Amino acid sequence: MTAALVVLVLLGNGLTAGIMLSTVIGITPLTNAQSYDRYVETIQFLWPRYDPFMPITHLLTIAADAGLVFAAPDAGSRALFGAAGAVLLVVMAISLVKNVPINRYVMSLDPAARPAGWEQADPRVRWRNWNMLRTSLALAGLAVNAAAVAALI
Repeated sequence: MTAALVVLVLLGNGLTAGIMLSTVIGITPLTNAQSYDRYVETIQFLWPRYDPFMPITHLLTIAADAGLVFAAPDAGSRALFGAAGAVLLVVMAISLVKNVPINRYVMSLDPAARPAGWEQADPRVRWRNWNMLRTSLALAGLAVNAAAVAALI
């Protein structure tokens, strides 16, 4: 069981961190350079492809970390899996409280009808900043999970 959980943790955390990193280096710069209508169309195209994949992958990774807190054979690796799981819980909290509401707002927009006051309401900088934080934390969680696996060897 421990081996299966280790594979799930590394695969899930790797996918989560990798996809988030791809938004930092590719998607966010693209959407920040787009006009209002193209930005809204792009997010409306992309978001349904990331949700529910990302939340499911993220939750499975946190659950696997929690399982390894109990299943890992030594206290050092158990502590590292617990720390990684805690970091990933923070990533999920940021997603739910900050990024998801912004995504829902953009999903509600009409690409053909730019709202009044868009310059003040444009959420791209806020979304980018929260995404950068959660991506950094997801990468840190992956490093901690890798260290926990290394401690098992």
